[in-house]
Amino acid sequence: MYSTVRTAVLDGINAIPVQVEVDISTGMPVFDMVGNLTPEAREAKERVKTALHNCGIALPAKRITVNLSPANIRKAGTGFDLPIAVAIMMAMGIIDEQKLKGCTLCGELNLNGEILPVSGILPIVFDEYGRGIEHFIIPHKNENEGKLVCGAKIYGINHLKDIIENLESSDAIFKSGITDSRDCGGKYADFADVNGQKFIKRACEVAAGGMHNILLVGPPGAGKTMIAERMPSILPPLTENEKLELSKIYSVCGLLDNDNTLKVDRPFRNPHYSVTQAALIGGGTKISPGEISLAHNGVLFLDELAEFKGGMLDLLRAPLEEHCIRLSRAGRNVTYPANFLLFGAMNPCSCGYYPDMQRCRCSEPTLRRYFDKVSQPIIDRIDICVEATPLSFDEISSASANETSEDIRKRVISCHEIQKKRYAGETFLYNSKITTDKLEKYCHLNKREQSYMENMYEKLGLTARTYHKILKVARTIADLESCEDIKTKHLNEAICYRSINEKFWGGACG
Repeated sequence: MYSTVRTAVLDGINAIPVQVEVDISTGMPVFDMVGNLTPEAREAKERVKTALHNCGIALPAKRITVNLSPANIRKAGTGFDLPIAVAIMMAMGIIDEQKLKGCTLCGELNLNGEILPVSGILPIVFDEYGRGIEHFIIPHKNENEGKLVCGAKIYGINHLKDIIENLESSDAIFKSGITDSRDCGGKYADFADVNGQKFIKRACEVAAGGMHNILLVGPPGAGKTMIAERMPSILPPLTENEKLELSKIYSVCGLLDNDNTLKVDRPFRNPHYSVTQAALIGGGTKISPGEISLAHNGVLFLDELAEFKGGMLDLLRAPLEEHCIRLSRAGRNVTYPANFLLFGAMNPCSCGYYPDMQRCRCSEPTLRRYFDKVSQPIIDRIDICVEATPLSFDEISSASANETSEDIRKRVISCHEIQKKRYAGETFLYNSKITTDKLEKYCHLNKREQSYMENMYEKLGLTARTYHKILKVARTIADLESCEDIKTKHLNEAICYRSINEKFWGGACG
């Protein structure tokens, strides 16, 4: 007897359809599995045989061959257990094949037949539903996650016996998915808690307005971490597509709560500087997403930037330009989204007090070695670099009301709306993403501003990349003021956000 069941395998955050074929024929009693399987997937044979036995189903003393096609795609994960078991029962005549026509199955089996949850249910249901598959049989603990795909009909089961009993008696009761995007506001701290540091707050507003990468350099206690933690509170809400894409990444990692909600808040990821390469950019034996993908459409905060292991920061160079990460391991290539706002923070030197030479104990060679820990190519990819100065006692003890995150957020949202209209026909949405060939069109300078920038280019010794960053930041500053043209004042403010580049990386240390 021959039978086939539909399932899927993950490739990044996308699902590739897989057919589970089972053939039971005469011959020596053997249970073979083929189809380019990883050891983890190949272990399904023992789990399936034991689970069927504990459910009272004895396998026939015949040759059982299981094939997962197409064979050119590597099959990894434990989600093949359920479809293999169901396909075997179909071939044995226990389950009617017609009742599962046009249905995708996925789930891991316990040895006693219980169905265990698996990672990546959301992208599997979403992609399969897009291919015309409407019915899904998945673990009960993944049911709410599957129902996030509006229109998909989900049947969550706890035990292998459940599917046997339901399909023997009548059609399974499939529940239609309904996307629920409840607002979880108030998750982030408010900028109203931050006294002083008006220049830093303004820089954060500009960074949020154009989704520009930002770096704060300052002594301990200047409020760098406190400000970074409030950055997501001034970013606009996620769009429905952004929520879904982010939720798919978290689903692949097994981090999506089974609470019938998509990820609605922009992520804020804060990896320690001892993070490994695989944890930061992704990888490992399963090629899982890293912190840069978990920060997709949100903020990646790298505190103590200069303390990251040598070469670790340079791994971010390609993702910062391409907004995705391409990972290759043993002939397998996976691409994960990585479109994040980088927020870096670091001390100005090893002791933390440069350029206050009354307190700084670092020699000039020590300072240079410290600055060189963050390479110039990384600095060039950060649009806004500002210095966080220590707070005075009056600023710390001030009882005056500070501007709230909601007030700043309203201006940022207005700025984003201007950009969405302007770039409606483009492949990018924000000023920070303007491609080089479009700079003249969207960051055009009048004669006066052109002359000003020509003078500053020579005076400051700018590179082409830095010059383009200044134009993009100036475009955002103009948008925050609802100004169509980039003025000299906008360029001047944008240049101020690059001033410490010369102070710490380009000039003398004394």
